[in-house]
Amino acid sequence: MKFGGTSVGSVEGVKRVSELVKLHSDQELVVVVSAMGDTTDRLIEAAGLMEGGKRREGEAKVKELEEMHRSILEAIDPKVREGVRKKLSSLFEELRMVLTGVYLLRELTPRSMDLILSFGERLSTTLVHGSLKGLGLNVRMLTGGEAGIVTDSNFGEARPLVEATYHQVRRRLGPMLKKGVIPVVTGFIAADQDGATTTLGRGGSDYTATLIGAAIDADEVWLWSDVDGLMSADPRMVKGARPLKSVSYEEAIEMAAFGVKGMHPRALEPVMEKGIPVRIRNTFNPDFEGTVIGKGSEVGTVKAVAMVKGVGLITVSGAGMVGMPGVAARIFGVLASRGINIRMISQSVSESNISMIVAAKDLYRAANALELELLGGRFVKQVETEEGLCVVAVIGSGMKYKPGIAARVFGAVARRGINVRMIAQGSSENNISFVVKEEDGEEAVRALHEEFNL
Repeated sequence: MKFGGTSVGSVEGVKRVSELVKLHSDQELVVVVSAMGDTTDRLIEAAGLMEGGKRREGEAKVKELEEMHRSILEAIDPKVREGVRKKLSSLFEELRMVLTGVYLLRELTPRSMDLILSFGERLSTTLVHGSLKGLGLNVRMLTGGEAGIVTDSNFGEARPLVEATYHQVRRRLGPMLKKGVIPVVTGFIAADQDGATTTLGRGGSDYTATLIGAAIDADEVWLWSDVDGLMSADPRMVKGARPLKSVSYEEAIEMAAFGVKGMHPRALEPVMEKGIPVRIRNTFNPDFEGTVIGKGSEVGTVKAVAMVKGVGLITVSGAGMVGMPGVAARIFGVLASRGINIRMISQSVSESNISMIVAAKDLYRAANALELELLGGRFVKQVETEEGLCVVAVIGSGMKYKPGIAARVFGAVARRGINVRMIAQGSSENNISFVVKEEDGEEAVRALHEEFNL
């Protein structure tokens, strides 16, 4: 069971989490805990302030975090509360020491940032562990590294060394589970082979849970958050959006890539390989079964409509590109060398232009790099940009081999008077993505949700 930041962000939340764990404590169980609420963002802010020499403001951020976490002590049985209070004090003292080092050096390395960010999960897990202990459960707190998750040294978004991780997790958690101990593990954080603290990047707590689940051959992995499951669309955009009963791993990966529930697509890799179902459930509505992600899927051509805002379009064109091998590789190489991720690609069969979607924050940096490297040569004659766009995606494995889906998608959008700027569909046919103006995005989502009667 993994509990998200909203699940442990209040006294009521921590009590509810503890009750849910106790309810299932007759089974072999591992608990994974995320940082509370916006703790990670506040730690990033505090570190940035310290690096910039603003010690007073940085310390004020830490003070806010301390008060926030101490307020949760009410959720813990008085018999163990003092021990938890001392553990929190020790962690905050350590955090202040690390931040003071950043302030004195005026330097914030990726390695230092990973250590700072690790305090979010360490603090919240201390509180949940204390609450469970107060209920009389046999629990043991571990960091991700102590639980056996081993990564490379790519600080900020470390990649697990999967076979080593599986071996270590089985070796360390297996005996505990056999003795009836419930490991309570920090999500998001791990350790490299030298023992340095690393983080797993966006969606890292989900990844922690699926890695542990795969290592111990769990029956299921449950991801508890504040939603009833994966939704057919963002309920803030579409009033009729509903939770999905089941989706395939492939559909969930497509949805995760569009930020649905904030899950990182790679978090599904470990369980997908072993065929372990993942269930997304609501901590505050535990009677609802949630969404099951697995090999099967509920019947339906289209399952969901998703949207990503804040993107920009780059089009590289030139008659000299036609029939010339290696042009695309050179374009992508220029962006890769600058650390710019391409979200979507489209090229016509004429080969005279390539269009790419990147994050809006990278748009002009990407365009400048391409102009410097490619303009003036024999192949590329123009690099154009367009901002203020969004990507809308129609997702569902039922679209595969079914004629007429694209016609319905673009027909529904056209009837609302929305112009499509770019289209892409992978050979898997699980996803049709297209680009429209950002102000038209929500209307396009509503039109498609209605068209496919979701």
